[in-house]
Amino acid sequence: MSPIALVADSTVYMPQELVEQYRIHIVPVRIIWEGKTYRDGIDITPREIYQRLKTSDTLPTTSQPPAQDFLEVFKKLHQQGYDILTITLSSGLSGTFGSAQQAKEMLPEARIEVVDSKMVAMATGFQILAVARALEENPNMTLEEAKALAEKAREHTNVLFVVDTLEYLHRGGRIGGAARFLGTMLNLKPLLTLEDGKIVPAGKVRTMRKALSRLLDLLEERIAGRRPVRLAALHVDAEEASRKLMDMAIQRFQPEEIYYTTVSPAVGVHLGPGTLGLCYMAGL
Repeated sequence: MSPIALVADSTVYMPQELVEQYRIHIVPVRIIWEGKTYRDGIDITPREIYQRLKTSDTLPTTSQPPAQDFLEVFKKLHQQGYDILTITLSSGLSGTFGSAQQAKEMLPEARIEVVDSKMVAMATGFQILAVARALEENPNMTLEEAKALAEKAREHTNVLFVVDTLEYLHRGGRIGGAARFLGTMLNLKPLLTLEDGKIVPAGKVRTMRKALSRLLDLLEERIAGRRPVRLAALHVDAEEASRKLMDMAIQRFQPEEIYYTTVSPAVGVHLGPGTLGLCYMAGL
């Protein structure tokens, strides 16, 4: 029985210590800005991109990794004797899942499974962690069992987030079901979530303070008393506010596990500065 290697794309933006501890292989998404291509998290950092957003007259675009990028990782791992489980961000937000599938088909001699997390950021990361920890406890887990666990974990995760403006989601074409907010977005703080892998509205309020209070109320409804609770705060150029949000969540939910994360540049350019949110896994 072959050991299993885990592959993810860069939008997961897990804390680096977890990536190293569980030997997760990261394939970078691409960012294109003013004719130059950057590899997410390698050629450009969140701080660099958000500072540039404040003064730039243009917005960057993003592109899924080409299938060749996944193929190179798959070939290396296959040659080392691994079966491969890849978990990508939502196919409703990016073509990354399709690129990984294409790479799988280009290497038929390898045992590869690709799972659509239908999530993003640490909502995907919690799915990966669930599998990584299970593999640590049971190194003899089969690829099929690992895939089934990833799909089960998917049902226990989601994200709630507040954007300062819908402008970036609208211009980036990722607005999904939240488009109905556009006509009334002036002076509103849209509360958003993911549903079937796409961004949809979860509420709207007039101030950021009220939006975050409502976010915590919705999170409590979704957790519905399930344990354990795992939380990851995320933000786009709003670290202090993100830590305050997590402080409130800790007092309210007593989570077993917490992480403070920023959003990968490839995701942040679509959300815009000032975005705050919580990724969660409950009951697994």
